[in-house]
Amino acid sequence: MNNQTLIKKLSSSIVVTFSVLSLNTQAAIFITPKAPTISAISYIVLDHNSGSIVASNNPNAKRAPASLTKLMTAYVVFQLIKDGRVSLKDKVKISKKAWKTGGSKSFVEVGKTIKLETLLKGMIIQSGNDSAVALAEHIAGTEGTFATYMNEYAKELNMTNSRFENASGLPHKAQHTTATDMATLASATIRDFPQFYPWYSQKEFTYHGIKQRNRNKLLWSDHTVDGLKTGFTKRAGYNLVASAKRIDMRLISVVLGSTGVQARMSQTQKILDYGFRFFETKKISKIDKKIPINGSTKEDIKVGFKTPQAITLERGQYKLSQQVIELNANLQMPINKGDNIGHLIIKFEGENLEKLPIIALEDAPKSGFFSRLLEKIGL
Repeated sequence: MNNQTLIKKLSSSIVVTFSVLSLNTQAAIFITPKAPTISAISYIVLDHNSGSIVASNNPNAKRAPASLTKLMTAYVVFQLIKDGRVSLKDKVKISKKAWKTGGSKSFVEVGKTIKLETLLKGMIIQSGNDSAVALAEHIAGTEGTFATYMNEYAKELNMTNSRFENASGLPHKAQHTTATDMATLASATIRDFPQFYPWYSQKEFTYHGIKQRNRNKLLWSDHTVDGLKTGFTKRAGYNLVASAKRIDMRLISVVLGSTGVQARMSQTQKILDYGFRFFETKKISKIDKKIPINGSTKEDIKVGFKTPQAITLERGQYKLSQQVIELNANLQMPINKGDNIGHLIIKFEGENLEKLPIIALEDAPKSGFFSRLLEKIGL
């Protein structure tokens, strides 16, 4: 580790530059191939921890979500459980409408009372449309009213190009989403509900004596994949939202409008492998430097982050980068612990790769008039 720092005074800002690793004079060469081309209308690969897009093609094209809709249905139910408005132990009475709902089924029976947890698993693992409708009616009275919940939570998650009209994903001309929005929803599900997320990796579920397998075939072929959901209608094509974790990196992929069951699986595998092979997530929790400051009784202060930061870079790039700390121009004293005071900039070969906000980790009292006068005249 090269601990030598270069300190420059620029106007009233201070810049501190240090290398993560001592470099040879010969420049490092990075060759990152273009993202793969796949036979789907739209796709995206998102780094869950940093929020960075690793690869995409036509990610904001509006598409019919099909059963990916159930990701939003589940998110709403999870949120209401968290808020204490419903419970996994709730007894849900199955209406005639839920029982008659077509498409994929959990095979619930009209008039029967079923535990809410069972319906949730039937919807998530079996993709039961009847379970989705039963959940919606239990929570909101009607499926149409439940869609209002779905759209409000979509707005809260900044899913700006999505519109939901039912809980199951059965065809509706006004219902649509995008790869970007589905990646946002998947990431929110993993982040907000870690206690429920493992259900998306469950390979099979039995209800009413009928065992059905999860339609996400990657759960069998790639042990790093642990969710989330498939979908198909004639209008939507074959959709798949998946997430995989390898070492300290979690990627979320969304493929919309693929041509078949096998195609959506192989295409998802291809774009996930690309992301893991050529990129990495670097988590930065602290800054091991004290930063010199002017106008305070202290000569320097410790700086850091409000919360640990995650960035996505080309694999191997971080250890050859420079970290530049820039304090805000015209920074005024005193500084209080927790104040935003500047940025940590990750640079590689003169290019800014990331800019992360930093805060003061300690107070810096204002110096007296005489001390400031001496500073001003350079003594």
